[in-house]
Amino acid sequence: MSDVKAQFSMLNQTADPAVADAIRLAVENGQDHELNRINVLDFAKRSGLDEERVISGFLHASRLGLFDLTWNVLCPGCGGVLGAHSTLKSLSPDDYHCGLCACGYEASVDEQVEVAFTVSPRVRRIAAHDPNTLPVWEYYKQMFWSSGVDFDAADIATLADEVTLDTLELPAGEKAVLSLQLPKEFIIVFEPVTHSAEFIDVQGEPTKERQQLSLVYNKTATPTGGTRTLRPGPLRLSLDNQADVRTLPTVFIAGDVMHHLIGKRKPFLTAKRMLSNQTFRDVFKADNLSVDQRLKITSLTFLFTDLKGSTALYERVGDLAAFDLVRAHFHALLEIISSEKGAVVKTIGDAVMATFIKPEHAIVAGLRMRSAMDALNAARGTEDLVVKIGIHEGPCLAVMLNDRQDYFGQTVNIAARVQSLSTSQEMHITGPVIESPAVAGILEREAIKPIQKQAALRGIADKIVVYEIP
Repeated sequence: MSDVKAQFSMLNQTADPAVADAIRLAVENGQDHELNRINVLDFAKRSGLDEERVISGFLHASRLGLFDLTWNVLCPGCGGVLGAHSTLKSLSPDDYHCGLCACGYEASVDEQVEVAFTVSPRVRRIAAHDPNTLPVWEYYKQMFWSSGVDFDAADIATLADEVTLDTLELPAGEKAVLSLQLPKEFIIVFEPVTHSAEFIDVQGEPTKERQQLSLVYNKTATPTGGTRTLRPGPLRLSLDNQADVRTLPTVFIAGDVMHHLIGKRKPFLTAKRMLSNQTFRDVFKADNLSVDQRLKITSLTFLFTDLKGSTALYERVGDLAAFDLVRAHFHALLEIISSEKGAVVKTIGDAVMATFIKPEHAIVAGLRMRSAMDALNAARGTEDLVVKIGIHEGPCLAVMLNDRQDYFGQTVNIAARVQSLSTSQEMHITGPVIESPAVAGILEREAIKPIQKQAALRGIADKIVVYEIP
């Protein structure tokens, strides 16, 4: 217990004190299910705390051993967890199959991989540390569905009473029989531990004859062999658990009520947002991608900066004074990037490459950077610091380059080239950025009228439309 106290003491030194206190109270007083796969965005909302500070706090808590961080691959259809990984490196490049939806998905880190936090068993033991002991509906809520599925007690009751014909806990190696009365509905016999599913289209005239169906559960999920047709009436469902774990076969009515329940969603922390979080990049350097991994991101915003005339600056004011100026410039830029929910990917000479989840965060960061340079110049009575800025948004790959998590693709190339169009402190952005309604609103509030022009970018075959932000 003294070790845990020491860990929380260190958390108070590394995280926002209010966040550290909220985390400690949750560990001490929270119910078991509240400490499993914590949705940190929901935690921030319920606690009335800033999201970025809460994310940072949980990252520091995980680094200290108070929580275990997991990367969960989600089904975009039902919100089920198709794979839980303790590190980003263990994400599989293969497709993930959802038995409940009968669909396969390639893991995209935009919305299909959530980052969640579970209290460490060394800090506090909770039921989810041994999922095999969870009751059926707690297993569904805590283990199968993600933290983004918005289930409360009433929803679970509706799922159990109105959507489910029957369910049971079937120990490893045992058999059971369910006697059901099939309604004229589409039925799914789903098993969440092995992710196995059988689909039954109940149609036609009702029958009084008992129909038969046998299902066997193995260690791995058994993809559905299609949909079988049965008639409304009695069914003898024989179940054989040949897996080495308890299974939870459940007979669902796949109707409007079920679709409404699993369609209720709330925001969650995505892997994409985590990769663009400065605390994660600083604290969890070892948990980046493996060398041969390529994670697809469908949309990410890149901001590139470069210091104009830095060579002439060194010659004009001398190495020592120029170094101090450049260091002050870097300090200002990095602070702005972090405060606008971005992350620095790398610095190259006097240039910075940063990522943002949304283009509006990047445009605000760019405007603040220009103001910060004006303030630094005014304080020194010079005009030496002029930052050229370019912003572009689009798809890319998250990769490892030179032992560092980086990004690759044409979006990155265009963003870097757009920055080079600037000749003074104007900023250049691309069509995908300015087409964002939030960006348009920011420019309107700032009374900035973008100047549209076509530009030839080095290494890019065709001219592209860019917008100068004067």
